[in-house]
Amino acid sequence: MTNSKKVPEFIIKNYIHWKKNSYKVNKEVYDNLNTNGQSPEVMIIACCDSRVNVSSIMSSLPGECFIHRNIANIVPEYDSKMEDSGTPAAIEFAVKALEVSHIVILGHSNCGGVKNGYHLCHSGQENQELKFTSNWLKHLKPAYNLLNETYNANVNIKKLEKLNIINSLNNLRQYPFILEKVQLNQISLHGAWIDIGTGDLELLNQNMMSFEQVNPYKL
Repeated sequence: MTNSKKVPEFIIKNYIHWKKNSYKVNKEVYDNLNTNGQSPEVMIIACCDSRVNVSSIMSSLPGECFIHRNIANIVPEYDSKMEDSGTPAAIEFAVKALEVSHIVILGHSNCGGVKNGYHLCHSGQENQELKFTSNWLKHLKPAYNLLNETYNANVNIKKLEKLNIINSLNNLRQYPFILEKVQLNQISLHGAWIDIGTGDLELLNQNMMSFEQVNPYKL
């Protein structure tokens, strides 16, 4: 069976605009990357959410950031035999092959994955229409268990967005090849959360275990 529908027109128009503008301006960068390969300093683990445009938020040039996206920007616990291997494989490649110096876990406001994961953990019932999704969101359970159930759901869902980042950072340190590099000061792990409505970015202060807003007018 063939797909009778054409590629959406806006994709073609946006590609043409990119080729005539961004590509043209950065042609030397692309030529160099094509010839010499990539050597990004940073890996960013972000959500699949279409509202989170990582390259735009970071104003990064091609080749600067190795970006991996999954539902709810989750890093699962280390398991050498794990079946959910997409994210661990990306992490392994970034650390072992590309030798990135930093890993940033980027969460965001009003995350649908976190919201669905909250209700999954709260009810204990999987959505039978979203079996793969439900299975993936079970990785939120350790972070969910840290919530105070006296708060209402909306408050706890927002808290879970950030607890998930902290839990994922803790999970990263379970990966032997990351722990070794952390101990040798060859890699740094960071947490960040962005409000997609206001554009405000918060970074995790790992000494205080609290998120602090970045002052956009500081530099």
